[in-house]
Amino acid sequence: MSNFLTSSQVSSIDSNIEKYEIADIFKEYGERYLETHNMPYSHQEIMKDIITCRTEFLGGHKHKCDNDSCEKEWYAWNSCGNRHCPKCQAMKKEEWLQKRKRELLPVPYFHSIFTLPHEINPIAMYNKEVIYKMLFDSTAETLQLFGKNELDGKLGFISILHTWDQKMLYHLHLHCIIPGGALSFKGDKWNNSKPDYLFDVIELSKVFQKIFVKKLEKSYKKNELYFKGEILKLGTQKGFEELIKTLLSKDWVVYCKKPVSAEVVLDYLGRYVYRVAISNNRIVKVDNDKVTFLYRDHSDGDLKPITVDVDEFIRRFFLHALPGNFYRIRYYGFLSTKMKNIYLPKCRELLGLSPKLPPIEKISVKQFMLDYAEIDISKCPYCKKGNVKTIGEIEKINNLTLNDVFNFANWDP
Repeated sequence: MSNFLTSSQVSSIDSNIEKYEIADIFKEYGERYLETHNMPYSHQEIMKDIITCRTEFLGGHKHKCDNDSCEKEWYAWNSCGNRHCPKCQAMKKEEWLQKRKRELLPVPYFHSIFTLPHEINPIAMYNKEVIYKMLFDSTAETLQLFGKNELDGKLGFISILHTWDQKMLYHLHLHCIIPGGALSFKGDKWNNSKPDYLFDVIELSKVFQKIFVKKLEKSYKKNELYFKGEILKLGTQKGFEELIKTLLSKDWVVYCKKPVSAEVVLDYLGRYVYRVAISNNRIVKVDNDKVTFLYRDHSDGDLKPITVDVDEFIRRFFLHALPGNFYRIRYYGFLSTKMKNIYLPKCRELLGLSPKLPPIEKISVKQFMLDYAEIDISKCPYCKKGNVKTIGEIEKINNLTLNDVFNFANWDP
C-alpha cells in the first residue's frame, strides 16, 4: 500500500481528526524535554511564548454580544508575537507584503535559491550567527559580481533565510527574489536582463562556492568559529583542511526558477517570508510519545506522513531557532534599506513609472481577518448578528518563566 496522501485524504484528515498544535506538544512534553536536555534560555523563552500564546497567561479582553437575545460573554487572549510562533506570523506577513507590493517594478522577476552543502551543518549549528551572515554576504557578493559583469550595473534583490527542509532537518539556503535588470552605476540607465534568463546557474554555483569557502577560511584564521563536542576535530588544522578539501570537491547548488511577472512575485514572497519550520496544520497525530506530520516529497509532489519520537520533533523544531536580533530577511543593491529611497525612484522613472512610490495600503485587523480568515471580528461569533462589546481587560502575568507555566496545576486555556 502506498504511504502518500492524496488531496482528498488530506482533507479527510483535516476534517475528521483532532487538531494538534506545536503548543500542545510543548505543553504535554516540554517539561520532560527540559529535564532531559540542555536547553538554552533563548529556546526556553520560545517554548514558553508558544505555549502561552493566546492564553490567559498573556492577558486579553473580555467581550460580550450586544444582542439581547444572545448576550454571550467570552475572552480573547493576546498573542505572543514571537517570530518562531506559527500562530503569530500571518498579520506580519501581510503588512510586509503590502510594503513590498508598492516597490515592484514592471520587469520579470527571478527566484534563485543558494544552498550550502550539508558538510557545513555541524559548524553552523555551533556558529549560527557567523555562518548565516556568511551565507548572506557570499550570496550578495556573487549576485552583485554577476550584475556588474553581465548587466553593467547594480542589482536589487531580497534574500530570505531558510534553515529547514520538509522533514524539519537542517538545510541551509537562501531564497532570493531578483528583478530582471540592473541600474547602471551612473544611475542614468536601466539595463534589462534577458526576458527568460538571468545568469548561468553553474557559473553562479562555482563563484558562490569560492567566495563562501574563502570567507570560511578567513573566519577560521581569525578564530571567529567555535568548535566543541562533535565538531572538536573540525577545529584542528588537519580537520579544517580536510573539510575545505571536501567543500571544494563538491558541486554546489544554485537553482533559478523560471521568471515571473511583478504580480506573481507576490505569491513567491508570501510563500517564503515569515514562515516557521512547520505549521500547525501539518501535524496530524500526537500519540505514544510520537508525532506524525506531513511533508511534501519533491520527487513526486505528494504529501506523505512521517513519524518521529516527540523528543526528536522538539529537537528538530529548535534547530531552526534564530540567534537573537538576527534578521532573516535582508535587502541589497537598489533595494537596500539605506539606498532604496535614492535608487528605487530612479529605477521607477527609467522604467516609465512615477518616481514617487504609491502609498502603503494600511490594513486594519478587522479587514485582515475578513480577507485572511473570512471572519468578521466585529460580529458575535455565536449568534453572528450582534456586535462585539469590550467589557473588561485582563492583565498579563509578568515575569513568567517556562517552569512557572509547567507548574500551573490543571490549567486549560
